Amino acid sequence: MRSFTGKVAAITGAGSGIGRALAEELARRGTHLALSDVDTDGLATTVERCSAHPVTVTSARVDVADRSAVEAWADAVVAEHGTVNLVINNAGVALAANIASMSYEDFEWLMGINFWGVVYGTKAFLPHLEASGEGHIVNLSSVFGLVSIPTQSAYNAAKFAVRGFTDALRIELEGAGSPVSCTTVHPGGIKTNIARSARVDDEIAALDTGDGAPSDAFDRAALTTPESAARQILTAVQRNRRRALIGPDAVVIDLISRLPAGLYQQALAAGVRRMRRNGR
Repeated sequence: MRSFTGKVAAITGAGSGIGRALAEELARRGTHLALSDVDTDGLATTVERCSAHPVTVTSARVDVADRSAVEAWADAVVAEHGTVNLVINNAGVALAANIASMSYEDFEWLMGINFWGVVYGTKAFLPHLEASGEGHIVNLSSVFGLVSIPTQSAYNAAKFAVRGFTDALRIELEGAGSPVSCTTVHPGGIKTNIARSARVDDEIAALDTGDGAPSDAFDRAALTTPESAARQILTAVQRNRRRALIGPDAVVIDLISRLPAGLYQQALAAGVRRMRRNGR
């Protein structure tokens, strides 16, 4: 997709963060929008902002972990807009928990949104994208889909899975000569609310190191604004990139992921031991 003008884009998780920034940037470029989120208040704000541009904007409350809801939304998007050209599976949640103490319910909650939501969105929209004659799928992974981090096993599992799923999809589409392509996106620290809305296991919450809440630490480490991330993602689509590293920290982490695993894993393990000592 060289141009977004006059195209139709469907975006999940459009009520805030990267999803909202993508919607606003696409609206500025003349793209008609189908937006979804479970946060209806946030979604309404995004719709209002995008409606300031001369494009058609529709919205729906969709839980991406619900396959039938995603499939119904995909059909509704085509019914309302006539076609769909770009699908961005962006919705995501966070969970901080050690594997030993993490509940199955929390693990399933995260995987339902961060992994199955991507699968459902991809499969529900793919036939419509192919019917459009020109389509692109953007699936949001993370830098945590490049390296493994303690307390982030569930998030790692989902984001590594998104990476593998989307890489395989890209190869299949190319092999079939499809008019549809796809890109895996690996954002680094983006200034969004994902850390503030994360579920935190009691064992992790008890490790008070005196540095403030985990969300405060995330805010300090986040290097990229959602608006910048959105522009970088859309550039990756226009250039048909297989993967997009978003932010300077993502570039560094990608380099780290290419080192022998023991190097970075041992350093992280030392950091965990130090944090536990400080948290006692």
